Amino acid sequence: MQKANIDGKVWTFGKDIDTDLIIAARYLNTSVPEELAKHVMEDADPSFVTNMSVGDVIVAGENFGCGSSREHAPIALKAAGIAAIIAPTFARIFYRNSFNMGLPIFELPQSAEISEGDTISIDMNAGTITNKTTNKVYKFTPIPEFMQELIDAGGLMNFAKNEIKGN
Repeated sequence: MQKANIDGKVWTFGKDIDTDLIIAARYLNTSVPEELAKHVMEDADPSFVTNMSVGDVIVAGENFGCGSSREHAPIALKAAGIAAIIAPTFARIFYRNSFNMGLPIFELPQSAEISEGDTISIDMNAGTITNKTTNKVYKFTPIPEFMQELIDAGGLMNFAKNEIKGN
């Protein structure tokens, strides 16, 4: 299966970005993706959602997505148009929730070498991230095929619907 490449501008955040920073609890009275998207990363960077563009990529420090197990966090990021997240490590429940919601995430120990404003290209087939600004290429462990199928389907629910229909 040929996987799509992801090309985008980088936004950086530090380590231990918890789900409350991704989408604050005060917005959890809705699960409407478009409403959540308006407030993504608001407490970490109030101007983020107005300055980012669809297709941009978040590069963060270790333990991204720690905190509560809310699915709202990857839903909000995906609905805002974030194409992928790169970090050395992810909180376990956020890792799984991201795949379930169809949000690609990549573990890269050298993520701190990528700077805000850089343009990167993620080649999911080759398992590489190319920093087009510095021309540096990084290798990551490719996403397992069954998890890539979740991403390709747009998340677990869409995957299950396709399986039921026999697609």
